[in-house]
Amino acid sequence: MKRTLIILLGSSVAFAIGWKSLTSEATIASSLKGLEGDVGRGAYLARASGCIACHTDVVNGGAALAGGPPLKTPFGTFYAPNLTTDKVHGIGGWNIDDFSLALRSGKSPQGDSYYPAFPYTFYTKLSDQDIADLWAAFKTVPAIGVSAKDHELGFPFNQRAGLTLWQALFFNEERFQPDTSRGEKFTRGAYLVEAATHCAACHSERNLLGALDQDNPFTGSESMLEGEGRVPAITKQALLGKGWTELDLAYALKSGLKHDGDAFGGSMGEVVRDGTSFMRKADREAIAYYLMNK
Repeated sequence: MKRTLIILLGSSVAFAIGWKSLTSEATIASSLKGLEGDVGRGAYLARASGCIACHTDVVNGGAALAGGPPLKTPFGTFYAPNLTTDKVHGIGGWNIDDFSLALRSGKSPQGDSYYPAFPYTFYTKLSDQDIADLWAAFKTVPAIGVSAKDHELGFPFNQRAGLTLWQALFFNEERFQPDTSRGEKFTRGAYLVEAATHCAACHSERNLLGALDQDNPFTGSESMLEGEGRVPAITKQALLGKGWTELDLAYALKSGLKHDGDAFGGSMGEVVRDGTSFMRKADREAIAYYLMNK
């Protein structure tokens, strides 16, 4: 598979350079100016969105948000960057517009495209108020003067020009559009699953270029992380077929224990430990409700 990926991406790098102007600017207007962020809500959203889990090397005793552990994938090894307020190694030199550009457009302040290992394809659905709240919370993080490790990627994956074409092909900037006809609980669950907690990032198949199969979400996939095996399907049919109930699922997101008494392992265990276990009971129940009624 890796040989095929190299051939496909290698042939697209030169073409991607010519496409760079197509995605160099955000395409959706926002009104961040003058918005007051809520630190508490932002901190909660950061937990729910996996920021702590990915950007903190817990196993090796790393400081909070100072850079994540290695993520070994078929494309190479990725390291989540330092998100503390350090102006040299972190995001202390950013402003709220830089922050929004990164989260919702997949671009650095310099206009470089980010690798989709960073789930901006989901965070693009965050609202202006979400961004303001998150930014308020991140500004309270103590500065840690440590640079995260550089990604370890071979050619052509180390050529960021190819990411511009990837975004042109597979990334649509959009905001979350609630389906209010399904009720408040369903809408809240949809927002959490489809945007903040980005469940499809692990539970959906990807194509040879690492883009999600949008037509068949939540049907399970081979994990993109080395040594994790297959990630189970979490469609309504799959969950019911395995004997899950809404109550079981909501409890598992708190405890890390599955309905059969086994415990989540691998990255799902980390998701619970660093993310969903901190969420409000109502939000865990909303996630379960959405997945079981989608």
